Amino acid sequence: MPRDALLRIPEIPLFPSTFGAIFQRFLCSVICLREMESELLRRMLTSLASTSRLAVELFLKIQSDSESEGEESDDAIEPRNAYDTKLLVAFTDMLSTVERRFWARETSTEWWDHIVMEVWDDEQWLQNFRMRKATFMGLCEELAPTLRRKDTRLRAALPVEKRVAIAIWRLATPDSYRSVANQFGVGKSTVGIVLMQVCKAINRILLRRTVTLGNVQEIVDGFAQMGFPKCGGAIDGTHIPILAPPHLGSEYVNRKGYFSIVLQALVDYRGRFIDINTGWPGKVHDARIFRNTWLFRKMQAGTFFPEWKITVGEVEMPIVILGDPAYPLMLWLMKPYTGSLDSSKERFNYRLSRCRMTVECAFGL
Repeated sequence: MPRDALLRIPEIPLFPSTFGAIFQRFLCSVICLREMESELLRRMLTSLASTSRLAVELFLKIQSDSESEGEESDDAIEPRNAYDTKLLVAFTDMLSTVERRFWARETSTEWWDHIVMEVWDDEQWLQNFRMRKATFMGLCEELAPTLRRKDTRLRAALPVEKRVAIAIWRLATPDSYRSVANQFGVGKSTVGIVLMQVCKAINRILLRRTVTLGNVQEIVDGFAQMGFPKCGGAIDGTHIPILAPPHLGSEYVNRKGYFSIVLQALVDYRGRFIDINTGWPGKVHDARIFRNTWLFRKMQAGTFFPEWKITVGEVEMPIVILGDPAYPLMLWLMKPYTGSLDSSKERFNYRLSRCRMTVECAFGL
């Protein structure tokens, strides 16, 4: 068919001035692709023509049904939104009969379905996902009620396992969204959506069960073996890089010169998180953040740890937490000595620093 004839094709009446015009332009551009394989071109045109024909027939049928219903009863006037809903559902049914490859990019899930799920051993899971497969499946089981989606007429929903894997891979590696999308055979935007869904599900379902005090006796004994008695945790802050906010951007520039928010965390002797606080601008000092947290109020009131004191000389010593020199010295918060130090103070600083390093290691992990 010559190109001039294509330009004279009347617009399809399903969606005037939109669908018909797009269809015309698409046909023109297809004809211009001389290097395209003839078989692929034929299949594309056949599928597109079939879709257009079905769409027109569908529109006329729904219009005819509505007119006949209106003739039977003057009172049976269908609301406009109900008519639109019927048209949308019917159009979706029609699209489901068309081969999907012409309106969605072809991707491969071979790597995830067969290599990762069937071939990888625990060592490979640890290297890539930071957890063993059994741990991963347990996590998926916990998150499944929130993350599971239903299949639609147009496509099958991503399995829960694949959603969780995409999010963990993105969090555990420096890969870009595009790289993760190609790895798992999904769209780039899907990676961003799934990442947020999984993170929100983890916060909603697992946060309160995971970030908790645990067995205080075990924690105290663990720090005692490391060299510091009556210690219940180590506290510090770290900066989470962010994009520059549109307002008050200077408040988020930290001492290292980039935009961030602060994560303050208290961890036990194994680096497990006991308490967290996040959201303060990167410019704010650690001590100010600490004084405005729930943890500070609970420690000040003596209700965070159980009532468990020992007497050293004439001083009652509660369970303490350890911080760096940026934190204030409190009855229940120990920090290193500064200035000129004798041997006993140096020994104290060494033991305190050895135990306090657990929080920095936790951030590193």
